[in-house]
Amino acid sequence: MPDLLILGPQARSPNLSPCLAAAGMTGPIAAITAGWQEREAELAALEEHVGAAVQDLRLYARAEDVFAGDRAYHDAYRERQAALREAQDLYRLQLEHARAAARELYRAHPATRALRRARIEAIAALRRLDASHLASIDATHRRFERRWRTEQRPAIARHREELDRIVAAASTVLIAGGHVAVLINRLRLFGMQALLEGRSIAAWSAGAMALTARVLLFHDRPPQGAGAAEVFEQGLGLLPDAVFLPHAAKRLALDDPERTALLARRMRPAGCYTLDEGDWLWFRDGVLRAGAGSRRLPRAGSRAVDRGAA
Repeated sequence: MPDLLILGPQARSPNLSPCLAAAGMTGPIAAITAGWQEREAELAALEEHVGAAVQDLRLYARAEDVFAGDRAYHDAYRERQAALREAQDLYRLQLEHARAAARELYRAHPATRALRRARIEAIAALRRLDASHLASIDATHRRFERRWRTEQRPAIARHREELDRIVAAASTVLIAGGHVAVLINRLRLFGMQALLEGRSIAAWSAGAMALTARVLLFHDRPPQGAGAAEVFEQGLGLLPDAVFLPHAAKRLALDDPERTALLARRMRPAGCYTLDEGDWLWFRDGVLRAGAGSRRLPRAGSRAVDRGAA
């Protein structure tokens, strides 16, 4: 049965090695570090920490190789990314108004029957907006694939064959953090969802976000003003019932029960799990079996958040 080990940030106080040992996840080890971009494959610290050799899949470098040799595809790829950015901007404008309305309704008192109905409708409106945006993203990707048939382009097909051999030889695949958009795009480019299904995976930060069905960007206290959590992309869908929130202690107003409850209700049926340094969650067959540190945001307006571990 595949194990999925989800961890908090590893940069300052890594706990990957003991968590791998506790979950019985062994080598050979392959890694995806595309989110590090130009620092991809700088594995010395990672190999020292896990005490074993690690083979990097080099998805970022492979993508650069594809783009350099297939300019028509690269141009179309950039056009698609520009269309996705525009769609994100338009969605964000709609989201700001829908979320503001929901926040006002959850601040209003007393909670009469009519107010409770209005709150439910506000959450439903947010969920419809998120679902519509995600469907639009999916349609954009499908149109692109129908037009360009990514898997049939020679350079990509060659890299996918190599990646298939590397992943098949690995007992554990690591997915590191970094830039989540870059990571998600490279995972999609090389069809990594199919290659990773059924594999034992340990992922942290952006890597953990990539395993879910909905990648959520969030920051309650951004430098530029009020923040709003926004659905950003489709993930690999290997953990469809979870939304992961790296650096939650810094980015989320966890002391605001109404705000956290609103996010938890909006994301249901998926559970929202915080991921800070030292946190870990162990899933088997999509079911949370154990964990420590991570918390699941409650759907009720309570100041305490539920422990992530079952």
